[in-house]
Amino acid sequence: QVQLVESGGGLVQAGGSLRLSCAASGRTFSLYDMGWFRQAPGKEREFVAAITRSGAGTYYADSVKGRLSISRDNAKNRVYLQMNNLKPEDTAVYYCATKGSGTGRNSYTLMRSYDYWGQGTQVTVSS
Repeated sequence: QVQLVESGGGLVQAGGSLRLSCAASGRTFSLYDMGWFRQAPGKEREFVAAITRSGAGTYYADSVKGRLSISRDNAKNRVYLQMNNLKPEDTAVYYCATKGSGTGRNSYTLMRSYDYWGQGTQVTVSS
């Protein structure tokens, strides 16, 4: 069992920045690849970014490349999402999750590859 708690969301103007944090407890955090997903009102949940257990590998959705950056601190059992140059279309609830299955690059983008999820944190970007 893994518990995930996101924080750091809020209201920000377009062009601004936020840093999301996801705190993990339960199983050994460093054994898990981690991902961030988001869900906007009326839309399906979508992949944002992922990071391998060591932190050496990262993956991003095309829509956020160059603006969002995922990182982790295994000593603190935390994964982060640094969000810069935010746009109104980034408005969504952001979720972190542990990757429990799947191999290959594409598996990081699929919800079914992830088993434990946090409750989400709201990010609202005003124009």
